[in-house]
Amino acid sequence: MANCSTVTEFIILGLSDAEELMHWLFVVFLFVYLTTVLGNAVIITVILSESSLHTPMYFFLGNLSFLDVGSSSVILPKMLSSLFSGQKTISFVGCFVQMFFFELLAGTECFLLAVMAYDRYVAICKPLNYSLIMSQKACLALLVSSWFASFLNSTVHTVAASVLTFCGPNGINHFFCDVPPLYKLSCSDTSRNEKLLLTAGVFVGMGPCLFITLTYAIIISTILKISSTERRVKAFSTCASHLTVVVLFYGTATFSYIRSLPGFSFDKGKIIPILYSSITPMLNPLIYSLRNREVKGALRKALWRKGNSGFH
Repeated sequence: MANCSTVTEFIILGLSDAEELMHWLFVVFLFVYLTTVLGNAVIITVILSESSLHTPMYFFLGNLSFLDVGSSSVILPKMLSSLFSGQKTISFVGCFVQMFFFELLAGTECFLLAVMAYDRYVAICKPLNYSLIMSQKACLALLVSSWFASFLNSTVHTVAASVLTFCGPNGINHFFCDVPPLYKLSCSDTSRNEKLLLTAGVFVGMGPCLFITLTYAIIISTILKISSTERRVKAFSTCASHLTVVVLFYGTATFSYIRSLPGFSFDKGKIIPILYSSITPMLNPLIYSLRNREVKGALRKALWRKGNSGFH
């Protein structure tokens, strides 16, 4: 250990070393990032401008769009810069800042998706008490709780990782500073950190996922008891977008988490983290705008107003 030098920066190895691939990857991820920002910005703008969408469900959807823009912005600009310039280094502090904010935003999204499932449960299973249960104060409390729980989780992970010793090599076998690949570079004992990661995976990842699963089991059971086919279809349609987003997010995130456990290689399946960290945030606005009548209607109204104002 006496000959160990302290690491002051890391090298993010990225998706490929092939020079000819980097230009194509730059174009692809620039498109992904711009589409993510534009799509989610449109969703947020429509929700803010349309009074008919000032309801708990769309309040949470607007916040989901904000999280999607945030999580993409934590990863993709640095990735695009590396692809364009070929400069793959990131400072020690910069790496931990990126890790902290990604953990914060991804964790908040886990909790928020559970909150959105609860909102659908109250709307379908307790419709007469909906406005009382999902009051403005309650919605704000649920949102703040989601952020606070995730803030605690990301702070614990960042602090626990920052006290580890890094002697070299300093090449992170990933496309951003994530917790598991960072542990692999440490010359300290990371067994406690890995236990902490496993515990967080249960409470921050699997906990909300289990809650969503149980909630939807009750929701589906309630919907199937509705005698009117039209009302059943309408009830299912209000859940379809959220359920699609949940399956996309949790399906890819869970697979990515499993492959980060000891015994799995980071060289395999780097495409999976890209799906939940970059592609899913891009697809979410599309899912909600295509599968949600109210959002489609609000978009048409907004475009009609813009067209009319432009005409005059």
